[in-house]
Amino acid sequence: MASNPASFVQVTLRLLLVRHGLSSFNREKRIQGRNDLSLLTNEGQRQASLTGEVLADMRIDAIYSSPLKRAVETTNKLLESIEKRPEPIFDNGLLEIDLGPWSGLTVEEVMEKFPEDYQTWKNQPENLVLKHEDGQNYKPIEELIIQAKNFITKLVDRHSPHKNETVILVAHNAILRCLIITLLGGQNQSFRRLQLNNASLSIFNLNPHPFKSYQTQIECLNNITHLSPPLPSKKGNARLILVRHGETDWNRQGRFQGQIDIPLNRNGKSQASAAGEFLKNTQIDQAYSSSMSRPKQTAEEILKYHPGVKLKLKEGLLEIGHGLWEGKLESEIKAAWSELLETWHDSPEKVQMPEGENITGVWERAVKCWQTICDSLCTNETALVVAHDAVNKTILCHLLGLNPSDIWMVKQGNGGVTVIDISLNSSQPSVVTCLNLTSHLGGLLDCTASGAL
Repeated sequence: MASNPASFVQVTLRLLLVRHGLSSFNREKRIQGRNDLSLLTNEGQRQASLTGEVLADMRIDAIYSSPLKRAVETTNKLLESIEKRPEPIFDNGLLEIDLGPWSGLTVEEVMEKFPEDYQTWKNQPENLVLKHEDGQNYKPIEELIIQAKNFITKLVDRHSPHKNETVILVAHNAILRCLIITLLGGQNQSFRRLQLNNASLSIFNLNPHPFKSYQTQIECLNNITHLSPPLPSKKGNARLILVRHGETDWNRQGRFQGQIDIPLNRNGKSQASAAGEFLKNTQIDQAYSSSMSRPKQTAEEILKYHPGVKLKLKEGLLEIGHGLWEGKLESEIKAAWSELLETWHDSPEKVQMPEGENITGVWERAVKCWQTICDSLCTNETALVVAHDAVNKTILCHLLGLNPSDIWMVKQGNGGVTVIDISLNSSQPSVVTCLNLTSHLGGLLDCTASGAL
């Protein structure tokens, strides 16, 4: 698959989203909301410090924080590791969700006092209706989405995608989810598709776009590899670990690979080995791969730490067929198919590859194959799935509630690790627990080849 259009421009506005460290209310399983009685625990302070250490070598141009104490403490703690640190800006646009009468109660108390509302909150949070102190009804998620949109608008006005800046946002679980939904242009129904752990780091790149103010790209989501354990605990019925194959020479050169069977290069083998080392203590019960050499080699490296797990090959996980584009550089394609290439960059869902596939067809077969794998898992099982850029992107867009037109929003680095948990409640969507972790390849940022898919 061809290169992400964002790769042709330097990342111009990088947002680092940080959830506050473990708080006293988190530990006691109390509803926090805008209640400001909760403080960081000793563990929460340690988490914030570790987060700061990961960011220590990065140039930080601005940092915004919620004014609530647990976020302020996190902000101050992580800034201790940043030598050239900006003065933090405490902004009400980052306040946590207003859960009014629930604030301060334990989860058990809310379940007992508000059983129907609590079920709505767990299953359809966008439909939850609570009462303000003045007796007026309100929808907490709806209000928070408006707050998030207003904050992003103000932020982009102040830190234009043309300024090449890095900005930290320290806030809370619900508001960060709503900021992410806003950045992805999604709907309120995506709220339960995301997970954000205490002291997690999520990276969003906002790049210039010819037809709108910016193009969002998720570089990584819910990264806690700087903490211990490095992966979030499993909360669902079953877990899938989705990995993109390691680097090939054509990735490095920027050639369109598609269904030409190019093997891993030396760096790609090292990336696959690093992914295996990263996942060596992770339970794996089943393993699936595209039948092509590059994902198969990657899966085999990972499975060296899991002897006895048989690798199953799935044709539905094959990379997109680029047809006549395969084997060619971007410049060669531009010379022969300039308009089609431009459409591919701007509206990928509209492109039929010459003698190849289209992204909608790949979406249909990849998601169907993914669902088959999900259905094969027993309770508490974990499956490894190794595939390609286009395939992974279509699966992740599907899981995030996005569309085929949105594939450029999702970054998949060579050897990157993504975790998806299947909900215990069959009526609820799977959760993208973390996305495109590449810290095992060196550093927080994804520095893998960006030339071609």
